[in-house]
Amino acid sequence: MSDEHDFESWLLTVPPEITTDTIWRTPAYRFSLFHMFRAQSDLRWIARHRSTRALSDQLLRAVGGISANLDEGYSRSSGRERAHFYEYALGSTREARGWYYKCAVALPEEILTARLGRLTQIVRILTAVVPRERDRGTTWRARRGDR
Repeated sequence: MSDEHDFESWLLTVPPEITTDTIWRTPAYRFSLFHMFRAQSDLRWIARHRSTRALSDQLLRAVGGISANLDEGYSRSSGRERAHFYEYALGSTREARGWYYKCAVALPEEILTARLGRLTQIVRILTAVVPRERDRGTTWRARRGDR
């Protein structure tokens, strides 16, 4: 089963409390939540391998930090503030990618390739979003999911 098929199947399981919030329209956010879901299942390989077992906590913290920082930044009123948190999310994404690479010995090649690819996709999105947000002024308004 391909990563894309897994993603499409996973989308159907996300509750409306998440999908009706306007942040859900952000691809990096959807990908980061999916990646956390997959990282939790990847622990079955990582925890079994003696040399990677101790890395699992760092990997989960980094992966979890991506969506957490996007959540925090999305709620900020100025573009400069949003950019600040999106930069943190970008840093967490790169950190997670590094932890996945460090766990490569424990993961099947197709899993590692899929995870590194998805994280690189998030890096590319955030690399484009951060400068745009930094240039924006204050644009906060009540959003559908924030009411």
